[in-house]
Amino acid sequence: MTGLKECASLAWEWLEEIAHCSQTSNPDNEGVTRLCASQEHRDANSKLRQWMLACGMQVRMDNAANLIGRYPSKAPNAKTLIFGSHQDTVPNGGKYDGILGVVAPLALVHYFDSNNIELPFHIDVIAFSDEEGTRFQSTLLGSKAISGTFEPLMLDATDAQGMTMREALSEFGCRPELIEKDAYQPDEVLGFVELHIEQGPQLERARLPVGVVSAITGIERHTLSIKGKAGHAGTVPMEMRKDALVGAAQVIHRFDQLCKSQDDLVGVVGKIENFPNGVNVIPQQTDITIELRSPNDSSRLAARSELLAEIEELMAAYNLCYVHKLSYEQSAVTCSESLSSLLAQATSAVGIEPMHLFSGAGHDGLAVTHLTDIAMLFMRCKNGVSHHPDEAITQADLLSSLEVLQQFCLLLKSDSTCS
Repeated sequence: MTGLKECASLAWEWLEEIAHCSQTSNPDNEGVTRLCASQEHRDANSKLRQWMLACGMQVRMDNAANLIGRYPSKAPNAKTLIFGSHQDTVPNGGKYDGILGVVAPLALVHYFDSNNIELPFHIDVIAFSDEEGTRFQSTLLGSKAISGTFEPLMLDATDAQGMTMREALSEFGCRPELIEKDAYQPDEVLGFVELHIEQGPQLERARLPVGVVSAITGIERHTLSIKGKAGHAGTVPMEMRKDALVGAAQVIHRFDQLCKSQDDLVGVVGKIENFPNGVNVIPQQTDITIELRSPNDSSRLAARSELLAEIEELMAAYNLCYVHKLSYEQSAVTCSESLSSLLAQATSAVGIEPMHLFSGAGHDGLAVTHLTDIAMLFMRCKNGVSHHPDEAITQADLLSSLEVLQQFCLLLKSDSTCS
């Protein structure tokens, strides 16, 4: 008999080992850099394949470079429960963002296999090839492929060296022209569950190891170009100036106040470009990016309307012109009530108070929701840090996560709708 505690220790070892599949030489200090269809991706897939086989799984790689392990059920006409997350990272990211949601379910499957536990459904664990979009700036490649929402134009995206995604996937051993045929069929899937750390400091504040996700945030991005008139900083009277940077500063302040006015809004002005950017020249043009997020689309859309009205008012007050463009929009995704309820029941079953929270970050579930019902379990991380070498978890919390996921599978097993 193999206990969950031993499986948690095994998952811990695997996480440490796969962190070295990185462009960096010291993951603890420099973080992990692992890009889609790279040598580091190949090395990670090699390790994952080895571990999947050792867990009694059938293993394959699809044409989007997703690595898929199946723990097969002996039940006739069995459907599939999918666990998974992404193996790729941001530059110099941490050891757990994404890959935790691959390795922990493998440890769970190891528990089932070692203890000869049979289930009335298959378990597929997927290491998605590219969620972050770091290499090709085109996100959710892997999850779009399995969900049937892959867009062939994505293959034309290029990396910093000018290589297309199509070329990179071909060199990786895939046939990108066949990606659209790799999608799962909705009637064959029970649901998708993802374990992730990207929840900020919420669980740490609540002193809880895990929490159940209610929704994945909606995201929109804008570009705003504010146009004034350049002039000598010493000779143009203050009341006659058309200072684009001052206008931008007012917009940034108003936007910050707007995001702080509601609990379900967050936002950032992440990029600023100023022209001519001289130390003694009145700014003629200032370009900024604005990103707004909310798990409630109605709140996000209302905030957008308020922001655009305030921009119009501010530009008139400062005698400035502007050009605005909505550059990206992704609607919020609500997690499945039935699957989330099972996760909450599983959390209670292992003696943890269920906490419901929303995800302020995007995840593969944004794409998988087009295939099947989704659910997410967040795990506590130190100081809520992600996308950084300082990402840190505890082995005790990893064990708690495995206990919850095990109970979830057992509850699903007893649910008559799983077959």
